[in-house]
Amino acid sequence: MTGPPPTTPEPPPMDAVLYEAGFPVDLLTEEQRLVLSELTPQELTVLLDVKSRLDAVGPEVQAHGEIAGGALF
Repeated sequence: MTGPPPTTPEPPPMDAVLYEAGFPVDLLTEEQRLVLSELTPQELTVLLDVKSRLDAVGPEVQAHGEIAGGALF
């Protein structure tokens, strides 16, 4: 007895992956969402890695912004 070939699970939509990672997906324009939806798996991995590293130093960067009046250094 043969049936349909096993299906691989669909990856979650890019919006869901980015939202879960903390990106403000609902604030992006359609054009921005389109660009993000076209990322390769490797590009997505890099983007999520950079975001996690930025988040890891977020409190320090935010404190500098508050102390220095928003100056970046």
